[in-house]
Amino acid sequence: MTSEIKLDQIKRYQKNLDDDHSSAVIRRAVTHKGILGTSSDFNSDSAMEPVFSIDLSTGKVADQKQSGRCWMFAALNTMRVRVMNSFKVEDDFELSQNYTNFWDKFEKSNYFLENVIRTANEPLSSRKVAWLMTTPQQDGGQWDMLCALIEKYGIVPKSVMPETFSSSSSRELNKFLNLKLRHDAVILRELVANKATDEELSQTKDKMLNEIYKMLSYSLGEPVDQFDFEYRDKDNNYHIEKGITPKEFFDKYVGIDLNDYVSLINSPTADKPFDKTYTIEMLGNVEGGRQVKHLNLEMAALKDLAIKQLESGETVWFGSDVGQSSDTKKGIMDTRLYAPDELFSTDLSLSKSERLDYGESLMTHAMVITGVDLVDGKPTKWKVENSWGEKPGNKGYFVMSDEWMNEFVYQFVINKKYLSDEQLTAQKQEPTILDPWDPMGALA
Repeated sequence: MTSEIKLDQIKRYQKNLDDDHSSAVIRRAVTHKGILGTSSDFNSDSAMEPVFSIDLSTGKVADQKQSGRCWMFAALNTMRVRVMNSFKVEDDFELSQNYTNFWDKFEKSNYFLENVIRTANEPLSSRKVAWLMTTPQQDGGQWDMLCALIEKYGIVPKSVMPETFSSSSSRELNKFLNLKLRHDAVILRELVANKATDEELSQTKDKMLNEIYKMLSYSLGEPVDQFDFEYRDKDNNYHIEKGITPKEFFDKYVGIDLNDYVSLINSPTADKPFDKTYTIEMLGNVEGGRQVKHLNLEMAALKDLAIKQLESGETVWFGSDVGQSSDTKKGIMDTRLYAPDELFSTDLSLSKSERLDYGESLMTHAMVITGVDLVDGKPTKWKVENSWGEKPGNKGYFVMSDEWMNEFVYQFVINKKYLSDEQLTAQKQEPTILDPWDPMGALA
């Protein structure tokens, strides 16, 4: 049964408001300070004191600026610690986010064009094609997508390929690259409709990729195929290695096997049973490269694994919904930070699964866990390295309450050596393929 709003209803609502003697005070406060400012809880500030029983040193916080490359910054931040510790480079050392950004956008462009060809016989009105055309490519990504890039192209120090205007402020490049990709999608769909041969499609796509490479080179600079790595260590000793390739640099200076690291998620929704693996249709960047694959575990298991990795001296890449109950200036993420339900005297509660199912939450940002405060063996708060520069929080580091982790953290990347035999067996399963728009396919 449906019905329109009646005028007598509005009068009743207004009378109820007038009869509430606190409403005028609340209205004055909210109109001047806003919802969050009025409902903030001072007790959260004192509870989130940045002191941790396990606290790893990870150097100066990086700054992604006006770009959506948090997943890339977070992953490279976990890797640069190995270079800092093993080779005594300075704390402000960074790996080039622009180098991986170049290849990510180039590979995403090819990935999009391939998906255009694969879906060319579906109508434009189909949900899958509409989803594909909404954002041909973007800044965001997943851990497995960065692994695919490194496995193919390696990495370089930031000094070798520094930031440009378009890497630090990506809106213009994304706008025109997506325009180019949609333009190319029209051509490819028309070729398929006209029964073009595979060779014709391949030649046409090759011309498109050549033009895209030029756009990226102008905007981001040309990626190197070899370089000289020159630095002074913390003991002021001079080092130089000439003619090293990006893949050789990764193997020597980072020196990890990316296959040892797996993505673990917490999605307590009915469609994703725990201890099963999942992938997402049309989610990726490198065609023929590493597949995005998640093992779904209960949050208690995820936290135990994260603590084991921290105790061994290694940071943890993670994905969360950073905009929920967080204060960027203070660098606090805590479910007790605001109480808008009490302010409005209404029920705003949703379970974690309900937030995912009803579009209230999904993964929006990747960061790095660098510490944890254990009290009687149980975590109470976590230290987080962000990639928004040194102004927010404590010189760029945030404090995350354990309750906030329960509600708004969705993904960890963990070395397989910390998984139990049962978890390892589960991780090897063939993944269930989820729809492209599934919240576990959100890009950080």
